[in-house]
Amino acid sequence: MSDFGSHSTSSIPSTTGRSMASLLFRFAAAMAFLIGLLFIPAGRLDWWQGWLFVFGYAAFVLVYGLWVMRHDPELIRERSRTGPNVKKWDKVLMSVYSVCLMGLLVVAGLDAGRYRWAPAPPLLQVVGWLGLALSGALIWWATSVNTFLSSMVRIQDDRGQRVITSGPYRRVRHPMYAGVLIFMPCVALILGSTWALVPAAVIDVLFVVRTLLEDRTLQAELPGYREYAERVRYRLVPGVW
Repeated sequence: MSDFGSHSTSSIPSTTGRSMASLLFRFAAAMAFLIGLLFIPAGRLDWWQGWLFVFGYAAFVLVYGLWVMRHDPELIRERSRTGPNVKKWDKVLMSVYSVCLMGLLVVAGLDAGRYRWAPAPPLLQVVGWLGLALSGALIWWATSVNTFLSSMVRIQDDRGQRVITSGPYRRVRHPMYAGVLIFMPCVALILGSTWALVPAAVIDVLFVVRTLLEDRTLQAELPGYREYAERVRYRLVPGVW
């Protein structure tokens, strides 16, 4: 999720039927995997919080994906592959992240779906949905001005990566990560699981570490970023850090 660059939204991609079918297949496979991670541990299908999350997340991914395909197909291609120059430390962090994310969903299924160890009250579930909307808007905003949001940390010399200061980048240097930090605990609350906040917190710590390491990489390797960092002081939260 490298956070730098700009793009025009005036062009319409020439997406082939084969690539569209491939994306739809990957989407369906991801949704099936998500349902399995939630409902197999839950041991039942009448878990309405789980289904609300699945349908809400699927709707967001579909709308967001279609929007990106129309406005910035290069971003989809970048995020669908592992490009060159990926940092080794990021491969480690993202491997741990993948395990923790699956753990969050499994724990939520066990807690809220099966055993009811520590259910989150309805008010906190509503807070979770509000936070999810905020994180989704922030991620979308970052995407709308940044075609270099790679899924892995790398300097994209092959794509002419450059620094941008528009949109949310006027206030913080890593707005996508700020959205992720909000998203993870909100997922736990939406699913009604207090225990799932534990792996969510671990993921947030991982992304704070990733932000720090990526920021150092960009200051060292991306032309113009050090000057940008001097103007925009905060990485994730204005006035805090």
